[in-house]
Amino acid sequence: MIIKIDFQSDEALYVQLRNQIIMGIANASIQEGDVLPSVRQLAEDIGINMHTVNKAYTVLRQEGFVTIDRRKGAVVSLDVDKLKALEEMRRNLRVVLAKGCCKHITCKEVHQLVDEIFSEYEKQEKV
Repeated sequence: MIIKIDFQSDEALYVQLRNQIIMGIANASIQEGDVLPSVRQLAEDIGINMHTVNKAYTVLRQEGFVTIDRRKGAVVSLDVDKLKALEEMRRNLRVVLAKGCCKHITCKEVHQLVDEIFSEYEKQEKV
């Protein structure tokens, strides 16, 4: 698992870590049932505090991407609640689309962007 953290970003480190893991699941480089590195090991590998990794894992558990097993640690285990996922997407998209609207991005441009990004994940499913 390759995690790339941007220490110059304004985005919190735990959010970057969470997002990297979710994208890894989406592009199939991380599979359901995979055991994520221990908090200590991942913190050491990417040079961040253990509490930051722990917070990312906690958020991933709360969002239904991992379960925490006392023996194995964080295990990718997808909670398939489509309605909940759609509602979360709706909340997040409202803000993203509002930002785009403020920058005069058209509906057509948004649709093209969504199609482009979504197709990247669909290709991964076929591999």
